[in-house]
Amino acid sequence: QVQLVESGGGLVQAGGSLTLSCAASGSTFGLYTMGWYRRAPGKQRELVAEIGTNGRTNYAGSVKGRFTISRDNTKNTVYLQMNEVKPEDTAVYSCNARRQLIGTYWGQGTQVTVSS
Repeated sequence: QVQLVESGGGLVQAGGSLTLSCAASGSTFGLYTMGWYRRAPGKQRELVAEIGTNGRTNYAGSVKGRFTISRDNTKNTVYLQMNEVKPEDTAVYSCNARRQLIGTYWGQGTQVTVSS
């Protein structure tokens, strides 16, 4: 089982930057596709960005060019660098780890609030 702990959320002004981190337990971090999801009030959870085991990335159209996902397999950590944030980025951001035939795991989430 993989445990995920997010950190780095908080209050930021529109146009500012924030970096989220997600630390994973276990020794097989490099075998998992890692993703960041978010859920805004009254909305469904959506994929923000994900990074594969080979470093290939995928972004939601709404954050492409502003957010960057990266991973450090030596630290069992995935990051989400958020630049030029907007009020509509306000949400609870959750880390996700998935590995085919093994399972999917979620962190507890971290709140990001962007003030206008």
